[in-house]
Amino acid sequence: MSFNPTSPVTGSPQNGLTSPTYVIVQDANPDFNGKQVYVSSLGGTQPGVVAHSVAAPFTQSMFRPKVLKTLAPVNPVTGVLRAVPVNTYKVLTRKGVLPLAGQAYKTAVIGTTLDIPAGADTADALSIRAAISAHIGLLTQLSNELGNSVTTGTI
Repeated sequence: MSFNPTSPVTGSPQNGLTSPTYVIVQDANPDFNGKQVYVSSLGGTQPGVVAHSVAAPFTQSMFRPKVLKTLAPVNPVTGVLRAVPVNTYKVLTRKGVLPLAGQAYKTAVIGTTLDIPAGADTADALSIRAAISAHIGLLTQLSNELGNSVTTGTI
């Protein structure tokens, strides 16, 4: 699997964080079809943010399908695909957050799911790459706005 992020990870801009960076270390993934890292320490100014611990996890994982699906043959009469299965990949970030000062941490989960039609990996690989590029570009561009939205409830 090509999930091999390098450390440190540079965070995108957010109000209240100055030059955020995250030192990551390889970790055991909870399932055989994935890879995981945890945030061992923080860089920049991130007041009140804590690195990974048992009580307050801070992990990033990628999962691939347990069984990769392929295309079935086309219908010999019509020449049309009977069905197009989907291979689902997931990237997750888990972060322990305080719901209220003095309370126990709860885990926030942020995920991106990639549902890729079987066969497109060879027939239209560049379009898949373009979609991923645009998706990550949008998330990067809107990083602070997403932070604002989830802390104010507005879009």
